[in-house]
Amino acid sequence: MRKLAAGAAAAVAGLAVTGVAIGQIASGVPGTNPTVGSTPSLFASGFGTRVVAEGVDPLENPSGITKLYGYLDDNADPLARTRTEPDENLYLRARHVGGPTAGYDYGSHFLIQGHENGAGKAYLTRINLDVTEPSHRITLLSPGAPDGTTGLSSMDGDAYDPFSGDVLFTSEAGSSGAVVTTKLRWSGTTPPPLAFQNGSIGRAGYEGAAVDKRGDVYLVEDSGGSGVTDNGATTKVKQPNSFVYRFVPSDPRNLSAGKLQALQVSVDGTPIAFHDRAVSATAARDDALGEPIRRLHSGETLQARWVTVHDTATDGTASFDANALAKSAGATPLKRPENGKFVPASDFRSFVFVETGDTDKTAGEYPGAAERGAWGAILRLDMPHAGADSGTIRTLELGDAQHAAFDNVTFLDKRTLLTAEDRGDTLHDQLNTLDSIWSFDITQPKAAINADAQRLVALGRDPEASGASGPTSEDNEPTGLLVSDGDDSIGGLLGAEDPAKLHGVRAFFTQQHGENHTFELLLPHRHGRR
Repeated sequence: MRKLAAGAAAAVAGLAVTGVAIGQIASGVPGTNPTVGSTPSLFASGFGTRVVAEGVDPLENPSGITKLYGYLDDNADPLARTRTEPDENLYLRARHVGGPTAGYDYGSHFLIQGHENGAGKAYLTRINLDVTEPSHRITLLSPGAPDGTTGLSSMDGDAYDPFSGDVLFTSEAGSSGAVVTTKLRWSGTTPPPLAFQNGSIGRAGYEGAAVDKRGDVYLVEDSGGSGVTDNGATTKVKQPNSFVYRFVPSDPRNLSAGKLQALQVSVDGTPIAFHDRAVSATAARDDALGEPIRRLHSGETLQARWVTVHDTATDGTASFDANALAKSAGATPLKRPENGKFVPASDFRSFVFVETGDTDKTAGEYPGAAERGAWGAILRLDMPHAGADSGTIRTLELGDAQHAAFDNVTFLDKRTLLTAEDRGDTLHDQLNTLDSIWSFDITQPKAAINADAQRLVALGRDPEASGASGPTSEDNEPTGLLVSDGDDSIGGLLGAEDPAKLHGVRAFFTQQHGENHTFELLLPHRHGRR
């Protein structure tokens, strides 16, 4: 009834597993693309891509104005339609997933994403990678009202929980953000219902999500703070206002009950905590420019522990503000930690996450701000065992003007971290620099890691991604960066094994805020072998 993509029946990997890390490439892209002019994306020598979906692709089961992969059908002028911004990608290999057409074979290879548009009109999609028929290629997972209303906004991160059978989606909509779940497998031709985990995981600007072998869910929050005042001067340096969380379910098969915890880091026995500027403007300034945050970003190994901010067993299941409770519990605020992944083959003891920082040149160049994470950073949490209540944390890499605004992360192998930048319109214009995808060897010392890094992708200009500042602006970014073999079992959780030793590993990313193309990244000797 359906057609398979060439080679899909054999599950040919788009990203070959050769044991050669991208971090070892000798000829990364030497420079970035400028914000002006017509500039294509540039790749490290021999690398390439193929498009797996683009913004104008039709949805199999349209709902009202939700008809296309990357746009709402809300304007007669195609150029004036609302872009829906497909964001992070989740790759899964699974059988008998089902869909809206009874008896149809959707194959066994899927790429799932949430869309980042707001106004309650965001939605969720599944690309059926084995299918070539356009009418069945992309499935809508969250149909809404005729006007496109779904009750979802700013959908960003995603992860698969094999314990519960749920796909987790995160919304980074500040205090209205949430974790939303839906079953991977359909029981009929209607999409499984959505469940908002507001009473167990709470509301926050959640973005990155990862599940460990115990069924615990690690979440990072992207909630930007306000600029601090330093000796009477207003600055662009932002007060850290985001947290790293862990949800420990009472039963890993059910995410509606359990404990939500937040990470707390201490310096010389004193926790680094958030300070309300209405109580003390000086203390709030020190959150951004003081000694504790400097030491956190210095590469020093500091003590860390998980503090419980909410427990359904004692606090009930009413919706709650996770960010506010994390502050009350003395958790450590961070500079927009947008994404995180477990270090492969670490038995879920090591978790690496990134901070985006302030995404402003003025902030990055403010005295003392760069060494405190203004350009972004990569940090590593190490625990004695999976699920431990305490551990240590240190900064692996400190961003600079060349390596900045880290967002999505993924591992190519157990030592090679790929991270995409999200500099944003302001920083693009200030430095005349578009975003890159970087490769870092996390075994390198902090003093050497930037010099050793290789640029895998220098993203090109997207003519549809001009920002509010005019045609020279560019808000285009690479997102949805993922390397995975798609194993949907508990033993196949992302991070359980070194990808360099797995078969069927594939890599994906999306070029967002413009034409909304989602790509598969191809290694040189795989070109033309789909």
